[in-house]
Amino acid sequence: MATLPQLIEDDMRVLDAALREFLGQASATAALVVDKGGFVITHQGEANDVDFTTLGALASGAFMASQTIAGLVGEKNFSSTFQQGERFSVFVSEIDTHCLLIVLFKSQSGAGLVKYYSGNCTSIIARQLIAADERTPGGGFDLSALNVAQPQELFRKKA
Repeated sequence: MATLPQLIEDDMRVLDAALREFLGQASATAALVVDKGGFVITHQGEANDVDFTTLGALASGAFMASQTIAGLVGEKNFSSTFQQGERFSVFVSEIDTHCLLIVLFKSQSGAGLVKYYSGNCTSIIARQLIAADERTPGGGFDLSALNVAQPQELFRKKA
């Protein structure tokens, strides 16, 4: 079942530019776009010792757990989660039904600033994902169905 629209180079440029602009505005360390299965679609910023693949998978899982908690307390969903640490904090926000924005930032930075600027970033990314979906309706894919032993079934070189 297709979930993520098929993304081309132009789509990735828009996503990366939105993330770079957001990082500058929010003074965040790194920002990732992941599908809700936790697969990293793109990222910007630096986090020297952080494995973005693992961060994406775990933050996505934590976000999905919060959705279950929302249901338990009678909410339709929680659109974002925030985890604060002594040195770093993580903010996760829903972009659309398929993707999340994950932000890593220094704890002394304001979480409110990160949340405020994430709204514009998620809107830009959501619009680009809609444009990608309209360009190739039904042409997307579910990254969790990827056979890592044979990725050529999903990825191909640009002609």
